[in-house]
Amino acid sequence: MATNEDLFKKIISHSKEYGFVFPSSEIYDGLSAVYDYGPFGVELKNNIKTYWWKSMVQYHENIVGLDSAIFMHPTIWKASGHVDAFNDPMIDNKDSKKRYRADVLVEDHTQKIEDKIRKEVDKARQRFGETFNEQMYRTTNPRVMENLAKIETIKTRFYSSLEKNDLADVRALIEELAIVCPVSGTKNWTEVRQFNLMFSTQMGSVNEDANEIFLRPETAQGIFVNFLNVQKSARMKIPFGIAQIGKAFRNEIVARQFLFRMREFEQMEMQYFVKPGEELEWFAYWKKERMRWHTSLGIPAEKYRFHDHDKLAHYANAATDIEFEFPIGFKELEGIHSRTDFDLGAHQKFSGRKLQYFDQEKNEGYVPYVVETSLGLDRTFLAVLSHAYREEKLEDGTERVVLSLPAILAPVKVAILPLMKKDGLPEKAREIMDVLKYRFRCYYEEKDTIGRRYRRMDAIGTPYCITIDHQTLQDNTVTLRDRDTMLQERIPVNEIPVIMDTKLSL
Repeated sequence: MATNEDLFKKIISHSKEYGFVFPSSEIYDGLSAVYDYGPFGVELKNNIKTYWWKSMVQYHENIVGLDSAIFMHPTIWKASGHVDAFNDPMIDNKDSKKRYRADVLVEDHTQKIEDKIRKEVDKARQRFGETFNEQMYRTTNPRVMENLAKIETIKTRFYSSLEKNDLADVRALIEELAIVCPVSGTKNWTEVRQFNLMFSTQMGSVNEDANEIFLRPETAQGIFVNFLNVQKSARMKIPFGIAQIGKAFRNEIVARQFLFRMREFEQMEMQYFVKPGEELEWFAYWKKERMRWHTSLGIPAEKYRFHDHDKLAHYANAATDIEFEFPIGFKELEGIHSRTDFDLGAHQKFSGRKLQYFDQEKNEGYVPYVVETSLGLDRTFLAVLSHAYREEKLEDGTERVVLSLPAILAPVKVAILPLMKKDGLPEKAREIMDVLKYRFRCYYEEKDTIGRRYRRMDAIGTPYCITIDHQTLQDNTVTLRDRDTMLQERIPVNEIPVIMDTKLSL
């Protein structure tokens, strides 16, 4: 049985071989942590975008869309706090010359302690069976309580040191915990330094006269500075939301783990504007709604969990992450934050323009509070792909790799496959293709044996294959093959559109 690391490597390899994801600039030996989406990857990515956009904008009367520019006035990033506070603590190992985020090293250490707790809990569950009470066990078992106390002590000290910018104590903590470099295995660490994550460039026709601007590190600020434009033009009333899908850029210290941490990535964000005092109510609402959206993808609920923040960002009064169990462990997928009035208040102050909502019923204006849902598109892509990837051993002893993607997300919905390249079968297949291609993303292929073509379609996650054979020419029926069950049935050609509509809407 493959380890999780082996599985992750297989998913990365599969992504390249079958046209989902390529390393960027590969013929020039690549560019670290930047990726290109191939023919089937871009289809899957677009389908995820559409699924999110429909559920967020189309199905909510009080949420509208926006597409703000990547380049923005540099003072925006001063107002948002990114110029002064968008930093990660960085540390180098002198022996391996490798650079790490100090917070990641500490989090990995506490994760190992949490893994010990999980093993204790799993053993107890097996021992006590159905009578096992996990909550009681966690609060009464001495070993579990001791490890939980260790984690709490580490987190309290670490976040306190970061808050005070006491980087010497962050390094001291790493040394006291005996954290070693994963590459060299030594504890020979440098001092901890702060590293700003924003990419900067110049705007102007002559370099000497150029102004420094930044590639946006998040898409949210484009929503905040357009708050009044959207509210007035779309005639929105509080509470209402503004949704956006767009690129963001972060100069990560350590960009790793394939699509999980990239320097150029895409976010699907929605900022929900509410009355002050009602934000925590809406925060709870959107926690529930967003988890419901994730599980609607057909992925089991146990693959997700909430992780409440121990240390809140300067703008938040409540924050949680929805984490997904990737092959590399539970990692953040989406952030849900109650941002208070920090953003609109800061932009109001720095711009000198009022960013208030006027409530006509109460005849008063106020700066709204904001609840944010921020989902990584690339991470969602990786989560969907990771869960869908399966290696199966079949009854005849052969093996296949299949992506069991939900039909609504599958890059190709239907493959049209003439059994042979002769006897009028390709012509009949083309007739069917010409009907279906206007309704679904189809794929036509006539090369190789039908078995090999089925395997290729399984590997890219195509839910259904339609095979045109000699019987088709006699009775106008085709073979419809299901990806997951591999069962085949004969259906009439004239009923294909209706049958496909029904199956692909499930």
